[in-house]
Amino acid sequence: MLKHLLSSFSLLLLTSTAVWATPLDNSDSLQEQVTSVSQFSDVQPTDWAFAALQSLVERYGCIAGYPNSSYRGSRPLSRYEFAAGINACLDRINELIATATSDLVNQEDLAILQKLQTDFATELATLRGRVDNLEARTATLEQQQFSTTTRLNGQIITAISDTFGNKVGGTRDETNLFFATRGRLNLESSFTGKDLLRVRLEFGNFANTNGSSQIAAATGTGMTRLNFDNDSNNRLFVPHIRYYFPVSDSLSFVVGPTGIGYNDITDNVTPATIADDGNGIPSLFGKNSLLFERGGGGAAANWKIRPDLLLTLGYLANSPNNPTLTNGLFDGGYNALAHLVYYSQQGAIGVAYSHGYNPPGTVDITAGRGSALSSAPFGNSIATANSIVGVQGYYRFSPKFQVHAWGGYIWATAKNSGFSDISNGRGGTDSLFVNSGDNANAWFGAIGLSFPDVGGKGNLPGILLGLPPRVSNSNVREEGDNSYHLEAFYRWRLNDNISITPGFWMILNPENNRNNDTQYVGVVRTTFDF
Repeated sequence: MLKHLLSSFSLLLLTSTAVWATPLDNSDSLQEQVTSVSQFSDVQPTDWAFAALQSLVERYGCIAGYPNSSYRGSRPLSRYEFAAGINACLDRINELIATATSDLVNQEDLAILQKLQTDFATELATLRGRVDNLEARTATLEQQQFSTTTRLNGQIITAISDTFGNKVGGTRDETNLFFATRGRLNLESSFTGKDLLRVRLEFGNFANTNGSSQIAAATGTGMTRLNFDNDSNNRLFVPHIRYYFPVSDSLSFVVGPTGIGYNDITDNVTPATIADDGNGIPSLFGKNSLLFERGGGGAAANWKIRPDLLLTLGYLANSPNNPTLTNGLFDGGYNALAHLVYYSQQGAIGVAYSHGYNPPGTVDITAGRGSALSSAPFGNSIATANSIVGVQGYYRFSPKFQVHAWGGYIWATAKNSGFSDISNGRGGTDSLFVNSGDNANAWFGAIGLSFPDVGGKGNLPGILLGLPPRVSNSNVREEGDNSYHLEAFYRWRLNDNISITPGFWMILNPENNRNNDTQYVGVVRTTFDF
């Protein structure tokens, strides 16, 4: 009889849990000792441990149920419950041993008991050590965890680069080989599982002066700039705060007080593999359509009209934090966007309209991606309004071949009159008179081919041919020639966290002037993602 008890007890230890005759915890008190397994409402004869449970209940009386007549056989077994249960059944064993009847206790039963005690002692010791270790590690994690809602991801970019060719308007190459870095740390938090708050910390040491890239200053044109050449003299600062939250399956909002660009409120319809600063194309011009490179602080709404059709409406102020005149949310520079994107299974196409205004001293229509004249067609001292219409899209012909393109047209209007320093396309300026209402127009565009995973998984070779913005019509000054941007790069993925990208591009007729020498730019970028 003792042998049967030990066998049944061993089988019950293999189940997920057991409810013993001794109270186990404070969450649910137990009912009185049951006398039949049929008293359990959730135990069926087809259950795999039914026979063992029936034996322990009806023959040995060391199993009890919960007040609702349930047994809860699938609930995990705690260490306290195990201790209470084994004690109840061992008490029953001791009672059987105390009877000293030969048919209840014999040497064979005692041998089995000793063997089970020895076997379970080893397993319990191992289990106890593992549980203690897990409890200690869990306590440490709970005490040291950064946040239950926030995760950290980062990107460090280092680059060795140089340019070749005489400076625009000059007679020699004024650049040297340089080595610089930029780092970003993103703290991303979600409070509902669907929203996202991002706070970015950034540092970099690509030498800039008064907000102007030293690469552009040394070559005489912004067409040579890298797409990651930010500079803060390696001081850590917060350039970007963005909060995204949906209110329904079809409507979501984005808000942010600083560092919010069109790229943060809508899809620029350029493959992410191309537009990424650290893993895509290295040049600033080639990253994506310049239409999307403007912003500040503000808000936007995204309306999913259909699963394949998305409309974005956004408003971003240049200096929303400044309460003085000609600043603030609505009295200073701003940009407003309307963007409609259609998605297909293998690509997407978008049509965008942007309207903006820049007060004197802040004019940069092309976001540093074109000639000095296209950036400020009336000079930086004249307030300028601009409207841009752009079309952008991409198509994946196969998993290893995709094409993307973008282009647009710019209307610029002078908002006040006066003399202004206007770029002459040769590295200098001329003082010209500008009338309020003067107009200027410019074209821009590019087409690129890229080949994901060619040469190895995660690798990305690509080429791009582009036309940087050129002022084709103006009441003040036009540009007679076109610049041409020709670029090739190859991202070599070492592993999931490190990539190396050699890149090269050339600018024919820099600053849209054939009298300027061709500029060549070479770069080797190493990116660490974590």
